[in-house]
Amino acid sequence: MAVVKANSSDVDLLARLIRAEAEGEGELGMLMVGNVVVNRALADCLDFRNQRNINDVVFQSPGGFEATQFGYFYQKARERDRRLAQRAINGERPYPASNSLWYFRPTGECPAQWYNQPLTGKYKSHCFFTPLPENCQSLFSGR
Repeated sequence: MAVVKANSSDVDLLARLIRAEAEGEGELGMLMVGNVVVNRALADCLDFRNQRNINDVVFQSPGGFEATQFGYFYQKARERDRRLAQRAINGERPYPASNSLWYFRPTGECPAQWYNQPLTGKYKSHCFFTPLPENCQSLFSGR
């Protein structure tokens, strides 16, 4: 059962984004990126108050995803990536992305904070950051 409303176009969009953002991180890394997108759609806090669906999250400006600026993002969604996107939409929440709203790939070590939010952990090259519950209660309420 989906935790965020999504049609087949939304699944394709998320599939293309997770491929473009994290293909080099493998399936788990791509699933984690998908989880961040879903978290942003569910979070009614911080920079994500008006982001209620996958399309809004993917194309948020400012603050969206860098991959949308490059041609690789606009390739057709692959079936493997669609399956990963659907898993994220269905609420699969791998750590350290389980409640994360941000991630990025630093040139060195992960900083302790990003956008004033603490580091949750690292998976391969991506560092994940999760707001404190008092800064985003809606993210931590049950799904």
